[in-house]
Amino acid sequence: MSHAMPLYSPGLHILATFAAPAAALRDAAACRTFFDAQVRAFGLEKVGEAYHSFPADENGAGGFTAVLALTESHLSIHTWPEHGLATFDVFLSNFRRDNAATVRGIYAATLAFFGGIEQHKTEVRR
Repeated sequence: MSHAMPLYSPGLHILATFAAPAAALRDAAACRTFFDAQVRAFGLEKVGEAYHSFPADENGAGGFTAVLALTESHLSIHTWPEHGLATFDVFLSNFRRDNAATVRGIYAATLAFFGGIEQHKTEVRR
């Protein structure tokens, strides 16, 4: 007699590309402050982070990459201010609670923070 494991849905992963003003896409420090506030606001736990800013060009500071490792999983952003674009993703596990609404909330807050206009969004239920 086999015992099937209960069906577990690990969580919701949003992957998106959005257009935004170049100034916002160059400001890694403001993004760090914003992401830290989101982690606190949604009751998440950050366990690591990496921020990397790219060299300036004739228009000012370069873009940046940021990845936050969370006990619940991760969020990341990569910006191309010279093209007015960013890619963003956030995945939270459902280990202790259903985090789908939190994933959507973080994405909506991020779009608002950057003054972003969604170009493409994929929701993957893992």
